[in-house]
Amino acid sequence: MSQIDSAQMAAVYERLGELLAIAARRFQWRILPGFEVGFDLKGQAAGQMQIRQGKVRLRFNAVLMRDNREHFLRVTVAHELAHAVAYWVYGKKIQPHGEEWQSIMALFGLEPRRCHDYDVTHAQVRRLQRFTYRCGCREHDLTSIRHRRIQEGERTYVCKHCREKLEWVVES
Repeated sequence: MSQIDSAQMAAVYERLGELLAIAARRFQWRILPGFEVGFDLKGQAAGQMQIRQGKVRLRFNAVLMRDNREHFLRVTVAHELAHAVAYWVYGKKIQPHGEEWQSIMALFGLEPRRCHDYDVTHAQVRRLQRFTYRCGCREHDLTSIRHRRIQEGERTYVCKHCREKLEWVVES
């Protein structure tokens, strides 16, 4: 079962409300920012904060929530909301787990840890196709996500060692 029941969903919304109240007091918000919540995240990630066209969406992994309920509600929900609060307060040009995010986690009374240590045995893991790219010094295997970003002109990637732009090795 990867879906969460209504009681689990209600617990997430209740926790979000508690944390938003803390942020609202600290930042003197009269109107709370709007955002969406989804329980559709797969794989080993417990949560994710997305910004699309200026709108915030928090995504949670229902399997990891089910298997780690108490810790997930206390820490993971706060972790993802802290990303959103940092974005709303400090803007988009901050590091994902930088000092702004860390200060929000401290505001929530939590240690600012980047990663969880949940057992991911039951999590559905995505297997991404890999594409070979080359620079001046070596070959690189890029995931289909990075490959698509390059092909659509959204991003370019450079080698950390020789600083050359990565070029796709087209297999014939």
